[in-house]
Amino acid sequence: MTDKKKITAGRKTAATVALYEGIHQRGIDLLKAAGFKVLAAADAANAKQLARVQREAQLVGIRSRTMLRESFFAGCERLEAVGCFCIGTNQVDLLAARGKGVAVFNAPHSNTRSVAELVLGEIIMLMRRIPITNRAMHGGKWYKNADSRHEIRGKTLGIVGYGNIGSQLSVLAENLGMRVIFYDLANRLALGNAQPVKTLRQLLSQSDIVSLHVPETPSTHMMINGERLEQCKKGAILINAARGTVVDVEALCAALACGHIGGAALDVFPEEPSGKEGRFVSPLTGKENVILTSHIGGSTVEAQAAIGEEVAHKLIEYHLYGSSESSVNLPHLSLAQPHAVRLLHLHHNVPGVMSAVNQIIADHNINISGSHLNTLGDVGYASVDIESRAGLAKLCRELENLPETIRVRAIGC
Repeated sequence: MTDKKKITAGRKTAATVALYEGIHQRGIDLLKAAGFKVLAAADAANAKQLARVQREAQLVGIRSRTMLRESFFAGCERLEAVGCFCIGTNQVDLLAARGKGVAVFNAPHSNTRSVAELVLGEIIMLMRRIPITNRAMHGGKWYKNADSRHEIRGKTLGIVGYGNIGSQLSVLAENLGMRVIFYDLANRLALGNAQPVKTLRQLLSQSDIVSLHVPETPSTHMMINGERLEQCKKGAILINAARGTVVDVEALCAALACGHIGGAALDVFPEEPSGKEGRFVSPLTGKENVILTSHIGGSTVEAQAAIGEEVAHKLIEYHLYGSSESSVNLPHLSLAQPHAVRLLHLHHNVPGVMSAVNQIIADHNINISGSHLNTLGDVGYASVDIESRAGLAKLCRELENLPETIRVRAIGC
């Protein structure tokens, strides 16, 4: 058996899941209730802990600070799936995981409301120049005036990236009387009275507040640079709760210094400390009318509970049933509990694989009661329910020995 082609015997309990970075108790409870042995730690996984995961764990759960790179997946012996208990998956080498037949899941929706509320609160505070007033008051100065302080009602909010968070923010802002426009590369359905614009320049030139909600991709790297900041309305406010690499921080500092940008709030940064003891360094510290928060957009009790529940359910369903629906790196199959035995076959997507799989099963004189197949690029994922466990180990070995096989897993009641 090669290290790339693992067989996991069908079992519903006693598998090990290692959780790091303080996964919410709701997720832990769900995994324990499903029969998993849970190893939980509050901090990011260190090298020793990751080595144990490689040897022992079927599932691992992390947030944003534990890095799972190609070398980690190369050494995995039993790992079936990674749960990212957060929105992003940049901390995981998705191609390396797929190459080892490891599914990766995340929680793209569960902290949507929390991030949108933070952004909305920051908009109000910046429009009212609360950071400046707060600093003065803490210094013993009674700082009261109406200069450059505004209501948000009637102001134009420009949302860059109209996905889950951007659209939620749109609804909240409109309910407070704001005009909402948005720019997105995808064709998005506008909610309420929000209006799409055709170009980013058009959005920047019209918006009193610009809020960024885009993923980290080559096309979004430093998308808000000096040139883009010059295209903003004079005195506009910039909010970045997306990814730290989306904004050129030095250019933003210059725009704040000359007054072209009237205020900013950032929850994400190009370089962030790896833990609570790390020191935060940024040219934005000490700037007037700037709110800096430590990547806490989704850090609410409600969001973390929802994330814990969402990702735990995905891990459980993948381990018990093979359901890969919403995996970020494997083809999607929505699968219910198997009636007998289910063979899960991840393979290179080339012609003839399913014919070979079916022929091997037929050669064992076993009937197929149901099958599903989906593909994603160069990878195919098949679920085949069979009516007998007779000779299962030999059957799996033969499937594993197909040259196109990446991984075989057998589960069943």
